[in-house]
Amino acid sequence: MVASRHTHPLLPSATLPAHQTTHLDTIHYSNKFILLQKHNGTSTGDVLWLGAQCLSAYLPTIHKSITLNPSSLHIRPRLLELGSGTGLAALTMHSLGWDVLATDTDHIIYSVLSPNIAMNYPDPLALDWLVPPISWDWSNPVAVASTTLPPSSTTDANLLQPPFDLIISSDTIYTSELVQPLLRTLHAAATISGSPPVYLCIERRDPALLDQRWGFTTTRIPRKKISKAMEKGGLKWNKEDWDGVEIWKLKLRNV
Repeated sequence: MVASRHTHPLLPSATLPAHQTTHLDTIHYSNKFILLQKHNGTSTGDVLWLGAQCLSAYLPTIHKSITLNPSSLHIRPRLLELGSGTGLAALTMHSLGWDVLATDTDHIIYSVLSPNIAMNYPDPLALDWLVPPISWDWSNPVAVASTTLPPSSTTDANLLQPPFDLIISSDTIYTSELVQPLLRTLHAAATISGSPPVYLCIERRDPALLDQRWGFTTTRIPRKKISKAMEKGGLKWNKEDWDGVEIWKLKLRNV
């Protein structure tokens, strides 16, 4: 991604676009969260990205309108996030009263995700999209699915499990090889949760990235709606700063 030439000298680092804060080890975000970042080049998930910022601004404007699963016995609404990265969206939704299961690869969990959210709600779990859904284990206290972590010898029935009332993901499609594993994972998670809404935020680099729809109907959220939500959330950016960022609502067909 090419950083914007526009700068915002009056904005604190908490509200700057992510590409202007990648050099920081710590971001004090909106006076609410402290986000740690890594700069070792090992993974793209070690730093904050634009999609997480935009989605974290948009979701607070619509989360109260989401219909909760009527068959659920839980009191608080439940959210599953795939590819949580630094944990901004997970932290945001937790602050709004949602129980959140943040997931990512084991590397990201131990590098930035777990340190960023450990004091706020239950530990994140590994969920590797390359593992077929038939092999997932929601009672595993370490990983729902992992290609690198050994199987756990214990289970925990108290872990946050399906059904989920909302599924989200951001900054997780940046190469075509990831599209099918991600959509398969989203489809499986939505199916076992009774078809909740899925919100996917991406930076569109390839027009064909969302052509594989995996049984979802897709609706793009108008840019004007996102812009209003960002303004309300304190992200008063130039339009060039988030050019190419899109939020899509996905819903399972025939459910």
